[in-house]
Amino acid sequence: MSKNIRALAAKCCYSVIDQGRSLSDELPKQQDKLEGKDKGLLQEICYGVLRYLPELEHDVRQLMEKPLTGKQRVFHFLLIVGVYQIKYMRIPDHAAVSETVAATSVLKNRHMKALVNGVLRNFVRQQSAEKPDNSALADAVNFNHPGWFIKKLKLGYPKQWQSILSANQVKPPMWLRVNQQVKTPENYLSLLADSDIAVKTIDPLSHAIELARPIDVLKLPGFNEGWVSVQDAAAQQAARLLDCKTDDVVLDCCAAPGGKTCHVLETTPNIASMTAIDIEEARLERVKENLTRLKLNANVITADAANPNAWWDGQLYDRILLDAPCSGTGVIRRHPDIKWLRKSSDIDALVVLQQQILKSIWSLLKPGGTLLYATCSILPEENSQQIAKFIQDNTDAQLIAITDEEDDIGWQLLPDDKNMDGFYYAKLIKKQ
Repeated sequence: MSKNIRALAAKCCYSVIDQGRSLSDELPKQQDKLEGKDKGLLQEICYGVLRYLPELEHDVRQLMEKPLTGKQRVFHFLLIVGVYQIKYMRIPDHAAVSETVAATSVLKNRHMKALVNGVLRNFVRQQSAEKPDNSALADAVNFNHPGWFIKKLKLGYPKQWQSILSANQVKPPMWLRVNQQVKTPENYLSLLADSDIAVKTIDPLSHAIELARPIDVLKLPGFNEGWVSVQDAAAQQAARLLDCKTDDVVLDCCAAPGGKTCHVLETTPNIASMTAIDIEEARLERVKENLTRLKLNANVITADAANPNAWWDGQLYDRILLDAPCSGTGVIRRHPDIKWLRKSSDIDALVVLQQQILKSIWSLLKPGGTLLYATCSILPEENSQQIAKFIQDNTDAQLIAITDEEDDIGWQLLPDDKNMDGFYYAKLIKKQ
């Protein structure tokens, strides 16, 4: 197959939007057909299309008499790929048009050539004309998010919903976690300086390091040797809040890909044991890879957290980290396909699943033990409302304050807080 990047981008976006596949599964398949900088260009186009999809679809609709359907759907995405480049990339218009038109041959339909050429040339002409006032367009097009999600944000965050949507559209930062078994954060900062890698900020709570710009992990000093990992600062709060002590027996539920498991072991190497479970065996391979690279040990089990009878050995845990299955609505800037893969009905199902897991796992915690509930969601029904209900239903559950705000149930980070991902934590102690 010819290496036309626009053809690969159209196929990738078609797989995600029309076939409901994950971008993190589909993009590498198409990138494998490319080399060097072309991989990065393909990623930039796919991520961009998924960030601005409603707006791009609106632009294409204005230029077409009737939408492309059936076998022609991949060409609908090819047009969107073309419009995205013209609108948002520094590729010259003529190059964007000619490369996108050339993709029609690669996608084995030369009959579409005239249509793609005509639509994109019209769009270029429109771009140089006076810009129309889009204020009356629906929220979904103006804010490039699905309507159901915007509605939930307006309910949950009446004053902040617009800033959350804006933050979701920004390219994410790259945060590092230093393996404190090997280097201190101060040591590692000097190594970064020696390598001319610029640092933007350091989170005072977790010592996470934010780079001035993302780089290839293999350029990080000592990455292969396990000196450092890539992990958002919001996710790095988990080990600090779990606050493991010497000789603790620890359980990490829904552990894949293992960043938090490894962080706990890095910060408290002398715990009695760490058990990391996840329901998906394939995802646990990533946990094992991370443990191996960082030279850490954990008992890794494929297991369903909602059904402990199938795997639990009867030993109660001192600390449990429950990184619950969630909507992922706090990490949309990293995974823009979440906007189009999630549906409103998914949230109700996730809330029920979270309740089941919380109830099951609570029974495995020692009296006096700590459970840290975490999600990468910003929806109150998965977070503060979930925990409020749990405390109401379980008289032996005591909420420990994380923030200074008296009324807070847990700690909700939004995706524009200190440039961290959207995340939620609630710390519960089982009364003696």
